[in-house]
Amino acid sequence: MMETELTVVILAAGLGTRMESAKAKVLHRAGGQTLIEHVVDTALQLTSPDRIFVVVGHQADQVRRTLGSRGIGFIEQREQKGTGHALLVGRGVFSTLPGLLMVLYGDGPLISADTLRRLIAQQRESASAATLITTLLDNPHGYGRVIQDAGRVRAIVEQKAATPEQLQIKEINSGIYCFAAADFWSHIDQIQPDNPAKEYYLTDIVEILNRAGRSVRAMRICNPSEVLGINNRIELAKVDALFRMRKVEELMLAGVTIEKPETVTIDSRVCIGIDTVLEPFARILGTTTIGQECTVGACSIVQDAEIGNRVAVGPFTSILGSRIEDDAQVGPYSRLRMGAHVEAGAHVGNFVELKKTRLGAGAKAMHLAYLGDSDIGRGVNIGAGTITCNYDGVHKHATRIGDAAFVGSNSTLVAPVEIGAGAYLAAGSVITDPVPPDALGIGRARQVNKEGWARKRRKGSSG
Repeated sequence: MMETELTVVILAAGLGTRMESAKAKVLHRAGGQTLIEHVVDTALQLTSPDRIFVVVGHQADQVRRTLGSRGIGFIEQREQKGTGHALLVGRGVFSTLPGLLMVLYGDGPLISADTLRRLIAQQRESASAATLITTLLDNPHGYGRVIQDAGRVRAIVEQKAATPEQLQIKEINSGIYCFAAADFWSHIDQIQPDNPAKEYYLTDIVEILNRAGRSVRAMRICNPSEVLGINNRIELAKVDALFRMRKVEELMLAGVTIEKPETVTIDSRVCIGIDTVLEPFARILGTTTIGQECTVGACSIVQDAEIGNRVAVGPFTSILGSRIEDDAQVGPYSRLRMGAHVEAGAHVGNFVELKKTRLGAGAKAMHLAYLGDSDIGRGVNIGAGTITCNYDGVHKHATRIGDAAFVGSNSTLVAPVEIGAGAYLAAGSVITDPVPPDALGIGRARQVNKEGWARKRRKGSSG
């Protein structure tokens, strides 16, 4: 199939009132992406970006921003007058593109590229004007019924207009079509808003094409979940669960061990290497990549992160927008954010937070530390209770610590400040000035012992 022979139009202009939300339905999320992103990414497997168009309406700017990096086109439907009208408003663009015209929906994210390829192939191999996807439902209430005769689709009858006999039909219309574009544009003007809602219904095109002597065929699929639309939060949760299940199964089949898979949350764009182990209730989100032979501890949250090979992430660790190199250890109860970078073999321990900080190869910060806006060299040891004072109330400032330096427990580094390579900082020091390489920095008052002071205090209080 030549990419340039297929145009895909995705209808995404509605608000979705049954979602009970101020946000457009297609901007709600399932499986780690908005609904419309799922549909567009599927379409991008079928044709080139310049042949994909999203019809926008409610919150059009937000939809454009969400999809902006994908290079697709947009058509604005300022008034929502039905599915047929959504295509009419873009006719000036769509009708100039030859070949096939496919119609998808922004709230139907489960349709697979393989199913759509079969639809395209069936339409190409037939002499029909269109092929539509149908499926059988045990309870088809609310869906348009597909009326067939000798293998041809004669009409689509909506629930409220169906006769008692037609209501017994279990084959329903998914709303997904593949048209011969020339046939479609030759007859679209015959769709009229002659219904109580005064809308232009795309379903009317089936009878219009039949009257013109052009046939419409059905492609029935076995898995109804592929054509599920989303109308409320309950359906959104069900679709999210389906995406999560698909992703978990994909990863396990590819060599990832997932303990208690029903408890984990993994977004669709996540990549994980073989022999990595995910413990219960881990959340792996966004565009995270995790290498081979890693462990991600129970209840950890990893989002938009890059993790190398053989990395151990302890339980209850939070990693956001950060990078961890091979053989490093992070956690438990650590927090990395805003571009933190843990180099190979470094250790970040319990209740240590890194923000915009590079921790050099082999360095260690094992307990109770805050390291912000810092550049920390190789082999550095950060003692428990150390903090970098990076904010003066107006601006952020950097701390630099050279290779193999030793920072004693409970040190306070007041930025901007630089600690030289190989330097030592005495425990409990407040460091405000540079410490030269290999020097000992001490920033604390001399200890004074007052003999007998405690005994006198006790006597005074008892009297």
